[in-house]
Amino acid sequence: MELDKKELGATHYKESALKEGKLLSLAKQPKLQYAWDNGPAIGRYLEELKEGRIIARKCNKCRRIMIPPRMFCELCWRPTDEWVYVKDTGKVNTFSICYVNWDASRIKKGDKPHLPAVIEIDGASEGMGILHVLGEVEPEKIKIGMKVKAAWKKPEEREGAITDILYFKPVRG
Repeated sequence: MELDKKELGATHYKESALKEGKLLSLAKQPKLQYAWDNGPAIGRYLEELKEGRIIARKCNKCRRIMIPPRMFCELCWRPTDEWVYVKDTGKVNTFSICYVNWDASRIKKGDKPHLPAVIEIDGASEGMGILHVLGEVEPEKIKIGMKVKAAWKKPEEREGAITDILYFKPVRG
């Protein structure tokens, strides 16, 4: 099968050139390594998630308790002052009912939609929250202001990632 340049954008070649060894093709995947430094605020935040706790930073000048934590208060233009543990409960600030996957493909017919939400965490300042997903709730039952609680992975399965919280579920009663 011969391909033309319209099918390949700016690059064009003939399949026969690949077969004849005129073009370079990698038979193996390259081994690419990289390192990522989370920094002191997010690094500590992720360590605490691995232990089943949520931690924030407090600015003593404006008295905000910020989550996700940061080492610098963007309102006061000064370093934050201390670590503060907050609860693993909160309320739904906003949410969406998504019928597409994270790769923008449609969910399969019969599958439940994804339920991303911003959760205002109890113990943090108003408006401070994290983006996560809701679970154990039907989409039509979700309400702004609904009380929710984190559903955690088992301790031995945690990695120090936001996914150590599986989802937030409604608080019953």
